[in-house]
Amino acid sequence: MRHLQRVDKSGSIASTRGAAIRGAIAVSDNSTDAIRSATRELLSEIVTRNNLVLGDIYAALFSMTKDLNAAFPGLFAREMGWGHVAMLHFVEVDVPRSMERCLRVLVQINSTHLQPDMRHVYLGGAAALRPDLAEGSDAFRHA
Repeated sequence: MRHLQRVDKSGSIASTRGAAIRGAIAVSDNSTDAIRSATRELLSEIVTRNNLVLGDIYAALFSMTKDLNAAFPGLFAREMGWGHVAMLHFVEVDVPRSMERCLRVLVQINSTHLQPDMRHVYLGGAAALRPDLAEGSDAFRHA
């Protein structure tokens, strides 16, 4: 991917590149409040763990398992100030024995960091999807 140049407030030029951050969270039930809460928690953790500012984020791809249909996560991202972010939402393909009530996101950012530096976020029961990236694992501590 081509490097982009970005001028910060001080006038310094920094090279940025596209990077992506994965995240997932188990949702307690199929309700607007539960999906809102899970979306906010997941996106907040992604922003915090990766030291992002909203201007760094240019796209978010949301997916949910078929048993979650009470609300659209992008709406709650917009409530959080993500109005400039391009978003796409889709329902996941049915996979036998897959996790139920799961919300996933792929956040695309402009960053001065390399892709291996990104901190992926798997919360609650969704940590079982990627135990190597869950907080507390050796891989997480060395990320």
